[in-house]
Amino acid sequence: MKTRQTFFLFLLGLPHFPADLHASVKPLPLAAPEKPVEERYCDTTIVDPYRSLERLDDKEVRTWFRAHAEYAKSVIEKIPGRNDLIRRMIDFDSRKSVTVYNLSITESNRYFYLKRTPSDETGKLYYRDGFEGSETLLFDPSGFESGKGKKFVISNISPTDDGKKVAVSVAANGSEDDIVLVMHVETGNFYGEKIDRCRFAAPSWLPDGSAFLYNRLADLEKNDPDIQKNSKVYLHKVGTDPSSDREVFSNVTNPELGIRPEDIPFVHYDKDSGYLYATVQNVDPRITAYYAPVGDLYKPVVSWMPLLEQADNVHDFSVTERELYLYSPEKAPNFRVLRTSLERPDIRNADVVIREPSDGVLTSFGLTNEGIYYTLSKNGVEEEFYRKPLAGGKARNIRLPFAAGSVRLSTRGFKHPDVWVVISGWTSDYKRYRYNASSPEGFSDETLSSPADYPEYEDLMAEELLVTSHDGTKVPLSLVYRKGTKRNGAAPMLFYGYGAYGNALTPFFSPHFLLWTYKGGILAIAHVRGGGELGDAWHKAGMKTTKPNTWKDLIACAEYATRKKYSSPGRMAANSASAGGILVGKAMTERPGLFAAVIPQVGAMNPLRGEETPNGPVNAPEFGTVKDSAECRALIAMDPYLAIRKGISYPAALVTAGMNDPRVIAWQPAKFAARLAASTASEKPVLFLTDFESGHGIGDMKTKRFETLADVLSFAFWQTGHPEFQPE
Repeated sequence: MKTRQTFFLFLLGLPHFPADLHASVKPLPLAAPEKPVEERYCDTTIVDPYRSLERLDDKEVRTWFRAHAEYAKSVIEKIPGRNDLIRRMIDFDSRKSVTVYNLSITESNRYFYLKRTPSDETGKLYYRDGFEGSETLLFDPSGFESGKGKKFVISNISPTDDGKKVAVSVAANGSEDDIVLVMHVETGNFYGEKIDRCRFAAPSWLPDGSAFLYNRLADLEKNDPDIQKNSKVYLHKVGTDPSSDREVFSNVTNPELGIRPEDIPFVHYDKDSGYLYATVQNVDPRITAYYAPVGDLYKPVVSWMPLLEQADNVHDFSVTERELYLYSPEKAPNFRVLRTSLERPDIRNADVVIREPSDGVLTSFGLTNEGIYYTLSKNGVEEEFYRKPLAGGKARNIRLPFAAGSVRLSTRGFKHPDVWVVISGWTSDYKRYRYNASSPEGFSDETLSSPADYPEYEDLMAEELLVTSHDGTKVPLSLVYRKGTKRNGAAPMLFYGYGAYGNALTPFFSPHFLLWTYKGGILAIAHVRGGGELGDAWHKAGMKTTKPNTWKDLIACAEYATRKKYSSPGRMAANSASAGGILVGKAMTERPGLFAAVIPQVGAMNPLRGEETPNGPVNAPEFGTVKDSAECRALIAMDPYLAIRKGISYPAALVTAGMNDPRVIAWQPAKFAARLAASTASEKPVLFLTDFESGHGIGDMKTKRFETLADVLSFAFWQTGHPEFQPE
């Protein structure tokens, strides 16, 4: 069960540009004013010179945002080589006649999925009966609410078990502000309702397909800081007015459960066990769950029984008719799978079904009617596929069609034999295979996307290294480059990392991102602490008070690359996004001479103030809260904005924000960019680029994604000295 003020304006110091480039860009905008606000946090006095930029509704603030966005865009668009990168991305895209994603297979074996062709900007919803069935177009989001100046994408599809109805979530301009629509599949008609405020909807259908459970946000203005608080689970009957939906799970219906305002409640119905499963979620991976017979929905109040509490340390679970399977790092930091009774769960004395591996991390599992399948990852870069008989016995390592860096496992549940894997690597495109344990061939190719060849990357190699960090810990580092690349310190190197939420950066294939290597650069993926590459302990070693390990690991990797002459400080750039803003921002402020450029995209650059934003409180389990003195000090220590000092020669920076971003509010990167530009003693550019028609990057149109990546690559090439990207 996958669950988861008037501005006093003054000039910035002009960055140095060659004459030709400077003459072709817009004039440098006036700077934001320093209007210091002094506050006491725990035992520290904090001076915040750009607090005024937090007033996003202020006309002059937005004018400042727009001026810097236009200026940054004019600079970036004049970088030689940028347009060639975009042309190559378009060419790569044209090589696949069909790209299929977001696949959902129902109990009736009906396939629902999004499909995009080279002429499409976003995916359209199709369905077919079985893998080999003929497909039918159900919904094209480009025509939804046309004429209103918004560009919608499909963000989620939730079909009924029989495949006769489907709930479709759409959102505009990267807002993630979903609207849920309901379609009758056979006719292709909508039932009529449009349910808004559905960012976390996760519709779950009842057995007869007449109604579904879903989460809905409170009815507040979109810029209200409390917009994500006190969301509730409702029961919606298809074809009725959503205003009449019954509230079934929340901190109002169930005050005895202690659901906090920032927690997000969900309810999922499982037909095989006949239970409703209610979970209370935030970014803490430890699940809190309750369950109740589905018949309780027809009573005045659902009588929720406790199933899992945070102390049980369960990160995922699956059920059969009578059994509860648990995925947990409790007493097993590399994870294991346990089994107990569903009717009378005894977590402490549960049977061990899959033991904790000693040489890797158990990353996922799936149940079928003939075995339990699971995946095991080594250092986050080499993944294996296993099958264990349900009756017990030794697990068998199943040889994959090709050596995989990443394996994504899926099944149709414990009543069916179906199991699939999607595998990929740094230099290997995604392929989807069905595995049949009773067939001599084993695997059969069921890739839904069309194949494509990339001869440009035939000479690529991936090198997997272990780098000693500041405290002696070995940190995995993946390098991808063309064979024959000289080790003389001259190659441009682009570091990418993340290090948060226990999310592992496993090998992925992106011909567009690999353009860095096509131009002679080295891609360096740093598997820093805070991620999940080496299990639960790796995550805990890079969160809250241990967060410094995250950026110190990146620094260690850059120092290693310098010592071994893969690259050198004037040739290295660091890029990340979202929570990874802490990673690259703090690496820059701690070692400003180590990188030629840093590129935090929609980054969390002022985490001390995070709890003042709509998405901040739900993230406190990962980064900490100012309400706890130790965690408050940790937030100060990890804050890139607060770490900037005047008179330091900082590297070049491209800082981005999305005005519709519901995850990292736009003023966090804005404050960082303003302070960096006013403080740096170097003549290197600090560009601040806000997209007023996008958010966190989720739900962007294809062309925008290409342009955004081209911005990152061309800026990094420019600043690391690549000759094709230097103004004449």
